[in-house]
Amino acid sequence: MLRSDLKIAAYQGPSPQGDDASAFDAIEYWSAKAATRGASMIVFSELFLPGYNQPHRHNPMAQPQGGPWESRLSRLAKSLGCGITIGWSERCGDQVYNAASTFGPDGQKLAHYRKIQLWGDMERGIFSPGNAYATFTFAGKECALLICYDIEFPQHVRALQERGVELLFVPTANPAGFDHVADIMVPSRAAECRMTIAYANYCGSEGYLRYGGLSCVVGPETTFLAKARNDETLLVANVPNYADLSEKLLSTQLVDYQPI
Repeated sequence: MLRSDLKIAAYQGPSPQGDDASAFDAIEYWSAKAATRGASMIVFSELFLPGYNQPHRHNPMAQPQGGPWESRLSRLAKSLGCGITIGWSERCGDQVYNAASTFGPDGQKLAHYRKIQLWGDMERGIFSPGNAYATFTFAGKECALLICYDIEFPQHVRALQERGVELLFVPTANPAGFDHVADIMVPSRAAECRMTIAYANYCGSEGYLRYGGLSCVVGPETTFLAKARNDETLLVANVPNYADLSEKLLSTQLVDYQPI
């Protein structure tokens, strides 16, 4: 299969655990690595700012859109010439959201998304659910954001496919023991809807929570274009051009489906 010139990266690493300085050191270091390897976009994990399993920090540390975190991310993306997609704790009035933002290589904010499918007592006790998708154009492709548990619902991915999305960025914080999400569900969503999906998880532990790793970039032929184990790593993968894909290997479910 021929490859396109578009490369995307996914960083798998430990949680910053509420340390802003450590978080931005990692963001800058790994974004620079991604840029050096030719990536136009790097995806970080869910709630990387301030860290996922930080229930006592999300509310007091949450920031508004356009606040210091986003301003710094925008400047960093522009200085490195590499886009950044990252999960963070957002404050909007009295509400706190499990959010993600995408900044282009020029520093422009391309999209902002609030997680729809909150998972577990911790998330539901802190965050308000989102109620809208976020689609945007990047490198000539229609793109979108989902966060962690969202990707496990085929309804959301299908809704994005119906909006023309072909490249999906998914910050996640998937615990150990849920390997089927990265091994089965993410490739299934990619195949069903003919998408390329970048799924960026944590590794290591954060408090009582141990992460499962297995970050991946999956193409619409269900091919793992890049996949991690459970250690710190940077994945970089070429995004396939649809024109180069073999129709024989692509799912036809969307046109073959017969409702009853």
